[in-house]
Amino acid sequence: MVNKALELISYRSWPPQHEEPACLLVVTEAKIADHLLDKPEGIAATELATRSGLPAHKLTRILRLLATKHCFKEVKPGVFANNRLSMKLLSSDPVSSIVGLLTDESLRASAYLNDTLTDPSEMDGGIPFRRATGYPFFDYHKSRLGKKKGERFPRAMVGWGDVTGKGFLAKVYPWASQAADTTVCDIAGGNGHVTMGLLKAHPHLKLVLQDQPQVIEMAKEFWNTQHPTAIEKRRVEFEPFDFFKDTAVAGCDFYYIRSILRDWPDKESELILKNVRKAMKPGSRVIIHDTVLREAVRRSTSSSNGQHTSLDAFKVHLDTAPEPLLPNYGVARVRTYELDMTMMNLLNAQARTLDEFIVLCKMCGLKFENLYEAGETDLVEFSPI
Repeated sequence: MVNKALELISYRSWPPQHEEPACLLVVTEAKIADHLLDKPEGIAATELATRSGLPAHKLTRILRLLATKHCFKEVKPGVFANNRLSMKLLSSDPVSSIVGLLTDESLRASAYLNDTLTDPSEMDGGIPFRRATGYPFFDYHKSRLGKKKGERFPRAMVGWGDVTGKGFLAKVYPWASQAADTTVCDIAGGNGHVTMGLLKAHPHLKLVLQDQPQVIEMAKEFWNTQHPTAIEKRRVEFEPFDFFKDTAVAGCDFYYIRSILRDWPDKESELILKNVRKAMKPGSRVIIHDTVLREAVRRSTSSSNGQHTSLDAFKVHLDTAPEPLLPNYGVARVRTYELDMTMMNLLNAQARTLDEFIVLCKMCGLKFENLYEAGETDLVEFSPI
């Protein structure tokens, strides 16, 4: 029993490390990294407290914990400076917004996970975030209390793309071999920051950006500022679109769906995919750019009943770690599984395995073609059945 207790205590997530994200939220909202910018000699925590309106003694303790975790550094007793990690908390860096989302809405929701599982209530629909706040996630961002956090959300999505490798889109799929004027439709692409990178890397492509009308208006401003040449040369078009109600622009060569399916349960995801499938021509492709979860067990060539799994049938060979590591690389890839929990706690949604993507897409008239590994996310290619 003693050995088991020691083993548990030595586990990386024990004791639960909720204090660190709570402290990250404090310093991010207070813009401590901004106050320390270009101050390699550091600033006393008492002065930082005056600038941020926080209690000096408590801010000192918060910064000391974070410095011990290698975010900020204590250059002299009670004096702190930025380091490589804390620079990502600058308000000008979108990564600070994803830190805010994960340490605020997500952390708050996770505290209610056990309650929603063990004490179900029709009031919250089994969604921890709704039990914590009384609102569905996106409705909360429209409320008086959540409006400021809602303004942070679009930047958080940009930051998440930066962290998980959005640049792989332009590199891992054979875009260079596509014909001139091949059209890519970006489904619910926000301001189009990801496909802008694709268009800059492969200017022979054309892009149609589709999202809610108000998002499209913001996207036009973004492209006018960041890539006006694409507008001048008519390499990009903007089309308002509600993926639950409207069919996507018809006849595009590729339909690019980045990260939105994990925001929705299967029923809603199926509706989104069917509205894309209606628009496809026989040679079109759907590219789902999303987290693809790997199982924590090694696959055999067949299942226990002797039947081949879907992945075996498609001869897909996902990268697996050598023994004695877990085949999914264990802790090295744990962030993808934590993302799955975030989706469950905030939205009653999920990240999916490749098997689950294949089954979902088959119900929508799509067949699996290939998977391109791309960092923490992957490109999964489907064609119309």
